[in-house]
Amino acid sequence: MPLPNKARRPTLLVVGCGDVGLRVLRLLRGRWRLLALTSSPQRFDELRAAGAVPLLGNLDQPATLRRIGALADAVLHLAPPAQRGEQDHRTAHLVQALARGGRVKRLVYGSTTGVYGDAGGAVFDETRPVAPATDRARRRVDAERRLRAFGRASGARVTLLRIPGIYAGDRPGGHPRERLARGTPVLRAEDDVYTNHIHADDLARACVAALLRGGAQRVINVCDDTDLTMGDYFDLAADLCGLPRPPRLSRAEAVAVLSPMQMSFMGESRRLINRRLKQELRLRLRYTTVAQGLLA
Repeated sequence: MPLPNKARRPTLLVVGCGDVGLRVLRLLRGRWRLLALTSSPQRFDELRAAGAVPLLGNLDQPATLRRIGALADAVLHLAPPAQRGEQDHRTAHLVQALARGGRVKRLVYGSTTGVYGDAGGAVFDETRPVAPATDRARRRVDAERRLRAFGRASGARVTLLRIPGIYAGDRPGGHPRERLARGTPVLRAEDDVYTNHIHADDLARACVAALLRGGAQRVINVCDDTDLTMGDYFDLAADLCGLPRPPRLSRAEAVAVLSPMQMSFMGESRRLINRRLKQELRLRLRYTTVAQGLLA
């Protein structure tokens, strides 16, 4: 979908317009006609200031979505699933609304690399089968399947972005300094896991690139070139911030002091290849490693 002249600007609907969605709005302002779905009237002023026309609707209430399918040429779906179950009913409601409207020709979805499950630190690309180990990841797999089916049935070009840990100094909770200041421990080297990262600005740019160049029913790993274990990542961040390095614990010790949610992120180890991101979306990362991004 190349950018036409201003008189024929395409219309984009952003669903789930949080921090990354706002960054996308700022990138596309003046180039696309922008709509943003929100369930909170209190956000209208913020969305208007970012360049979007706010639309009131709730993915948990299908009746509020009746009109949205006929309003946009493209959709950027960044809304998370609900917090329970193995299915993403929010995406199901969105797909139903888009199918009724029949206008959408391009859809980009922000999924998670958690759909791969634990890979034991292996290096792999998007051809690896999904193996979700948590309900949180299973909901994302369900959303991906629903969206692919929507693309096949409607002819819309659906691109799935699998996203790892998002960070940025100006993102709420998006910099490790807060965790470091609390002294939250990490795993000792022999128990540690490999993690993947993307700066929020590069993720927003990847969303735009996928809207423009993403292939039909295509999966893209959206990560930078960093190759670090979780503990080494926090050590690096501590050194850059001038803070003490976090304490190191065995896995058994960590279970006793960390929450089940924190431990779930320490139970999966993988190293993702981002070749499609660079070659197919033709994205040149602004922050190729976390060392560059954390300094920014």
